Amino acid sequence: MVSIPGGEFLMGTDDGEGFPADGEGPVRPVRVKPFAMDRTAVTNGQFAEFVKATGYKTEAERFGWSYVFHLFLTPRARENVMGTIAAAPWWLAVKGAYWGKPEGPDSTIRQRRDHPATHISWNDAMAYCAWAGKRLPTEAEWEFAARGGLHQAKFAWGDELTPQGQHRCNIWQGRFPYVDSAEDGFAGTSPVDAFPPNGYGLHNVAGNVWEWCSDWWSVDHHVPSAGRLQVDPSGPPAGDAKVLRGGSYLCHRSYCNRYRVAARSSNTPDSSTGNLGFRCVADVEGAAGA
Repeated sequence: MVSIPGGEFLMGTDDGEGFPADGEGPVRPVRVKPFAMDRTAVTNGQFAEFVKATGYKTEAERFGWSYVFHLFLTPRARENVMGTIAAAPWWLAVKGAYWGKPEGPDSTIRQRRDHPATHISWNDAMAYCAWAGKRLPTEAEWEFAARGGLHQAKFAWGDELTPQGQHRCNIWQGRFPYVDSAEDGFAGTSPVDAFPPNGYGLHNVAGNVWEWCSDWWSVDHHVPSAGRLQVDPSGPPAGDAKVLRGGSYLCHRSYCNRYRVAARSSNTPDSSTGNLGFRCVADVEGAAGA
């Protein structure tokens, strides 16, 4: 883990590049206390250690299926398609897909132990955190950390997507959802530290996999009047979906430009897909409010 100093920042964006329904704005002053955060998303190797120690079965395993991106279907997976999502037909429900067999029954993570664990529901992530003695970040903590000390930058590394022509994250290049040219070096997930870290030493806070936060989803941020400071906001007390941050390898400006640092999304706590993962945080002893 790396130490995140805490402090005040401007959360959210009003730049108009997002989706109004996502509630990225208004920009609001927020303070978070110091905390520690995993340098990377939790890897397949780390998740395997958790499963070996506890015998935990993910929700995808208990349900018997999970969503696989259509270009990644293995031959056997094609025989195990159970359905699709009408609004996103590139996601296919595949019988036998889960974190250890991410593309279906005849796939493996043997060569991907340093890739992020996927097909992880919010409930699964919470179980891992409890075992590891950690927790999921609040949405405010996640954005503060992902910004890496930059002030209202568009991305975790600045305002240019590919500075000096260099790719800084694992996202989609080409014509979504049919052709990924993999100009950034990867189609599908990449190793969790494949790209340079941000200013706080965190790798891949943009792209690769969506990361669960602890907050229930809301687009009403309950901003105090007159722009007063919010201190360690943690979202509404209840809801139907949990916040996701960071975007994934499927994000593309033509469809989902949510690899911007203020972008956000959500899903139900029991949902799992081939681009859902997480990283953990921990309280710092002695921090105010810890």
